[in-house]
Amino acid sequence: MAEDTKTESSIARKWYVVRAISGQEKKVKQYIEMEISRLKLNDYVAQVLIPTEKIIQIRNGKKTMKERSFYPGYVLIEAALVGEISHIIKNIPGVIGFLGETKGGEAVPMRLSEVNRILGKVDELTESEGTMATNYIVGESVKVINGPFNGFIGIIEEIMEDKKKIKVTVKIFGRKQPVELNFGEVEKE
Repeated sequence: MAEDTKTESSIARKWYVVRAISGQEKKVKQYIEMEISRLKLNDYVAQVLIPTEKIIQIRNGKKTMKERSFYPGYVLIEAALVGEISHIIKNIPGVIGFLGETKGGEAVPMRLSEVNRILGKVDELTESEGTMATNYIVGESVKVINGPFNGFIGIIEEIMEDKKKIKVTVKIFGRKQPVELNFGEVEKE
């Protein structure tokens, strides 16, 4: 049996942050995965991850789901940077380098607490059905587009990010009435 064959568990991998050209994170991830696969280095590079969040936007009364990079310009990679691996990753199109490395120095791995926090956030965002893009401002005028107050115009009194609700004052029969609505039930006027 050859001595250079290593089992999955004997290779110590750590998480690193790869700086990428902003907006090209997905391409960088694909290129890294293709290159690692082509060179048969899958034992050394376990995961390439782009932390993203789902955002629900309402345009013309229609909900659209978008995915947005949580840390634009950064790609996480779980790897053992031995031999030429860091050099291979740095030479991938769109890669600027590793975060924390000094000129000509080694890449600095992330602390375990940081990794757990980011991976926990990624899991949380994957499980959630998406966050609403809230560009609302208190005092702004909005139109109710859903529910019993459909068609009413109101003024934003309070934004409750944690509940994903908005408190709006609408005029009903000449009287101001506070109404609590979901983000998805109003749109900017």
